[in-house]
Amino acid sequence: MHVLLVTLLVIVSIALIAVVLLQSGRSAGLSGAITGGAEQLFGKQKARGLDAVFQRVTVVLAILFFVLAILVAYVQPS
Repeated sequence: MHVLLVTLLVIVSIALIAVVLLQSGRSAGLSGAITGGAEQLFGKQKARGLDAVFQRVTVVLAILFFVLAILVAYVQPS
């Protein structure tokens, strides 16, 4: 059971790293440097298309990561 949980944790970790790296940056390029403060002040528009999918997948993978990490710590081999 412990080996299975650790294996799943490694797979989820690699997937989470890949999804985070695939996302476009919040303030990419010169336009982000100019409007970076305005986005924080007035808020940013909701992500659309592929960015929205990556956001949802990131949240799901992050939740799975924490749950698996807690389970691995709880189910230690004797």
